[in-house]
Amino acid sequence: MSNKTKDEELYQEMCRVVGKVVLEMRDLGQEPKHVVIAGVVRTSLANHKIKRSALTEEAMEKVLQALTPSHG
Repeated sequence: MSNKTKDEELYQEMCRVVGKVVLEMRDLGQEPKHVVIAGVVRTSLANHKIKRSALTEEAMEKVLQALTPSHG
């Protein structure tokens, strides 16, 4: 698989992960702020009982990197 194809797949999975979180938050009546979205993704990623593909795991980690301000 070329890097471009892998990058596109990763991006699509990142969008799917964030979209799912935002829709679930809406259903619960919560405002989908980036800090809250990152918290939901972080909590979900920490739950190792859920089986995920390597692509989904990587996408969730990239979403956290994108939503969490770096301290450097």
